[in-house]
Amino acid sequence: MTPETVIDIMREALWMIVLLCGVIIGPGLVVGLVVSTFQAATQINEQTLSFLPRLIITLLVIVFAGPWMLTQLLDHANSLFSNIPYLIG
Repeated sequence: MTPETVIDIMREALWMIVLLCGVIIGPGLVVGLVVSTFQAATQINEQTLSFLPRLIITLLVIVFAGPWMLTQLLDHANSLFSNIPYLIG
């Protein structure tokens, strides 16, 4: 296996990590920004007001995007396993 092949496999794996984490973290960041803006405008400094909506949105994203995320992970793993003979030789 050449160093270029290893780098390519690692690049694909890191891109998969960034993509899947971005799907989960992105909506939470947007909701956190909206809640923070609301808190700054109304001068309400309640910690649970900023935490609870982000938690709920993150859980909803995991529930709705979970099957797609699992499909992406399984496709990546299947392609790795099916390419083992070509990578070794």
